[in-house]
Amino acid sequence: MSDPIIVVGAGPVGLTAALELARRGVPVRIVDRLAEPTTESRAIVVHARSLEMFERLGLVDELIRAGVRTTGMEMHADGEVVARIALDLVDSPFPYSVTVAQTETERILTAALAGHGVTVEREVTLTGLTQDEHGVQAVLEHADGRQEAAGTGWLVGADGGHSRARKLVGSALAGKFKGEKFLMGDVNADHDLDPHSMYTFFSPHDGPLLVFPMEGDRLRLIANIPTDEQRTATREWLQQVVDERAERPIRIRDSRWLTVFEVHHAQVPEYRVGRVLLAGDAAHVHSPAGGQGMNTGIQDAHNLAWKLALVSTGQAGPAVLDSYHAERHPVGAQVIQFAGTLTRVATLANPIAQKLRNKGMHLLTGLAPVRQAMADRTEETAVAYRRSPIVVRGRGGGDLHAGDHLPAAGPELRAALAGAHEHVLLTVAVDGSAPAPVSGMTVRQLLVGAAATAPTGYDAALQDPDGHAAARYGLPNGGRIMVRPDGYVAAIAPLDDDAPLHAYQALLRA
Repeated sequence: MSDPIIVVGAGPVGLTAALELARRGVPVRIVDRLAEPTTESRAIVVHARSLEMFERLGLVDELIRAGVRTTGMEMHADGEVVARIALDLVDSPFPYSVTVAQTETERILTAALAGHGVTVEREVTLTGLTQDEHGVQAVLEHADGRQEAAGTGWLVGADGGHSRARKLVGSALAGKFKGEKFLMGDVNADHDLDPHSMYTFFSPHDGPLLVFPMEGDRLRLIANIPTDEQRTATREWLQQVVDERAERPIRIRDSRWLTVFEVHHAQVPEYRVGRVLLAGDAAHVHSPAGGQGMNTGIQDAHNLAWKLALVSTGQAGPAVLDSYHAERHPVGAQVIQFAGTLTRVATLANPIAQKLRNKGMHLLTGLAPVRQAMADRTEETAVAYRRSPIVVRGRGGGDLHAGDHLPAAGPELRAALAGAHEHVLLTVAVDGSAPAPVSGMTVRQLLVGAAATAPTGYDAALQDPDGHAAARYGLPNGGRIMVRPDGYVAAIAPLDDDAPLHAYQALLRA
């Protein structure tokens, strides 16, 4: 058996990568420099596309139970609601976000990982790293000072904004380094806010205040502060900021966690450096506006891990890992741009510019396409990989393109796809006949819309009596869809032409 893949960092990103590898039977070690899991709530919003990912991990129900469903966003200024965005507009089985402390997210992922026999190795720090075309030699320092030379085929750096893995491979964040500073608190408070909405309060004199209701009377409060502010976070200071900026009564009773932090907008030029792959804050950092940092990171990890599993077991060529950067680096850039735009809009200081912002936001969000676009961007359901080097260009007869995330089409099919660890070849039949399965495909083959009993060669047949799946996928005459392990479409083919499917397999083997 080959040496285990090493994952550095046991936050949500590293845990997701390790879990996705472990559940595919790939040996993995996950190390973290901390002696215990963090007790700080940190990132608290899990968006729709991430919930779809957690469904594939078999953890979504537990995660939803641990948090609060958030179905809308409100933006307030001058005593009025200047914008209201309904998040349930998104095309997802989970048309909402879940607001849940990062400690809970980590607990759920850690328990699932332990179910595969993998535990986090704590007080272990990556202190050295060399690599060649055959593998990586990592130096791991243990709590007692012992230095371990650990060989591995691949190393995943998921060790945060101050990543040692990033530094050791000679990479660095590149971008805007004029920092933004925030006062943040996780508190219990008396308030009358709708627990199913997120809030932004624009202040005429100061930066915005972001408010995220959590379970019970718990709130997450984030406020922009001047970059030259040197005070230490206190409950009294946070209450003062809330009183000045919030347009609804919020009375803090006690605090669970208070901090001041500074962030920049930047990412590394390459997510893959030889046999080292960077993910999450090790690859990109930005402001908390939009609540997309952790979500982007865990989707990095999910995108990477299934590819790394195939490569490490010899089922795909190493070039497949280049698609990790090709797919996720543009997403990181878009998130940075989105967060930066939100921050700039929210921190306008000129009174005339503020009035124009408030009026313009009110008018624009009155338009259905704008509301839809903002919901899709927030929930990350707009993420697609149409330009990926491992996607075979093509489309159904409707809006579905190769590189898009496959939309849900009924609970039975959704469950079958979510339960599959590997690729699925989905055959859509519309006339009651059962097209022959594709020969030479070492993937799970599902038949939709034909007889209840799968013909030889199909793993399962699923009923689609009303043609819902065919219409959903733009295949009125039937067709085939290769679905990747992360739920994205790799190729779309007519029933009489298997060439796009074989072309995708060739891309994996390259």
